[in-house]
Amino acid sequence: MTRTRTRTRTRTRRAVPGAVLAVAVLLTTGCGAGEEAAAAAGPTADVAVDEALHAALPDDVREAGVLTVANDPSYPPASSFGPDGRTIVGFEPDLGAALGDLLGVEVHFEASPFDGLLDELGAGRFDLVMSAVTDTAEREQQADFVNYFRAGSSIVVARGNPLGVHDLAGLCGRSVAVEAGTVQVGLLERAQASCALRIDVHELPTNDDALLELRTGRADAVLADYPPAVFVTTDPRTQNSYQLVSDTQYEPGLYGIAVAPERTELRDVVTEALQRLVDDGVYQELLDRWEVGHGAVAAVTVNGALPA
Repeated sequence: MTRTRTRTRTRTRRAVPGAVLAVAVLLTTGCGAGEEAAAAAGPTADVAVDEALHAALPDDVREAGVLTVANDPSYPPASSFGPDGRTIVGFEPDLGAALGDLLGVEVHFEASPFDGLLDELGAGRFDLVMSAVTDTAEREQQADFVNYFRAGSSIVVARGNPLGVHDLAGLCGRSVAVEAGTVQVGLLERAQASCALRIDVHELPTNDDALLELRTGRADAVLADYPPAVFVTTDPRTQNSYQLVSDTQYEPGLYGIAVAPERTELRDVVTEALQRLVDDGVYQELLDRWEVGHGAVAAVTVNGALPA
């Protein structure tokens, strides 16, 4: 048995850090390529509540009628603050809303620093983490991951590429800004082994902060996941400042919705619901609206960390 449900907007109740808000204002002045594509496509098809999946939710979630999701909103088009500076928008909030529609619960995205997301999940402050978190063997020691997207790391430099960086080897002897806690930190550590000159790694609280380091000349490059790297180098509001070195994606992996390891009931119902969205075409439609269909997976997996 199914019933339809009115979709509500995902939202955040946390304060917006000043540096993130400053970049968010820049990125929300006018409409960027990803937002234009999403707006032009209109809302996704209605997703009916699946009563069996709703009944399979843990009692506490079903009774509360809400799933709280931790997210670092500095990674468009996955997630970022909308024009109001508080609402989190992107393909992850849209996918989360579709999951909520199918499960018959509200889904609230709440802003939180990336490098503390899994710790906060473990402390029980959130039900899920959905924030472009690459599934790794190390992270699987803290959480289970429901894999929903594929992406690797790419290099962003100043427009015109004044230092002639063409690949990872070109970062030797350079200063590189990254978001703290991301897989890019480990990637640079491994790249250092092949460098005669030291890579000066700047770990910043958010990807917005890393991009600001590059734009203000305090870093020579930014290493980030491919989707936000493409976004910032093609968006009309920022493309004059940033350039993608190439379409190469280093060490591609799988994003995962993180669930506390003891909450297997929740993990399993999220996995089944997400696979339903894949099978019904809603998942692909959402990704295509945000121009990230290239990262789609054909099957939802759990703990699919790829070999290093």
